[in-house]
Amino acid sequence: MSRSSNARIFWTAALVVVALDLATKLIVQKTLTFLEPLRLLGDVVRFTLVYNKGAAFSMSLGAQSRWIFGTFALIALVILWRLYRQGPPQDHMRALALGLAWGGAAGNLIDRIREPLGVVDFIDIGVGTVRFWTFNVADSAVTIGAVLLAWVLWHEDRRTAAAAPAAPKPDRAEEQIGT
Repeated sequence: MSRSSNARIFWTAALVVVALDLATKLIVQKTLTFLEPLRLLGDVVRFTLVYNKGAAFSMSLGAQSRWIFGTFALIALVILWRLYRQGPPQDHMRALALGLAWGGAAGNLIDRIREPLGVVDFIDIGVGTVRFWTFNVADSAVTIGAVLLAWVLWHEDRRTAAAAPAAPKPDRAEEQIGT
């Protein structure tokens, strides 16, 4: 496969994430009431419409959070795209990982632009009052892409280390002379 197959992998992953993220957010906004959970699997998995003006884990930088985090997202999109472009043509998993992360970053950036209330989050997981942060499809794609990229890079480092020639061991006479 060539670099063009990586382009198909990267852009397909990115566009599917953006489309799925936007579609789910629009459906949730039309069907759910703010902060009223829809139970899907008891109290463990539910959909709860919330708006996040901050970043991951509701991190906020005040009144300008929307624009500051939007700028960070644009920078992230450029960096992810450059990492994709610099990747080797045969590394399809890296292209997929970067495409997922790019699509997730783009999905949340679109939300920052289109929704003055904040990024739409709705996936609500936990038990009773012990809840994880509410998130969305874009957040999931960024996380999966980051984990997959870490795995790809870890395997790349292992392959590089295995291919590197081992340092020669001193023979017994040299060891005794040095002591």
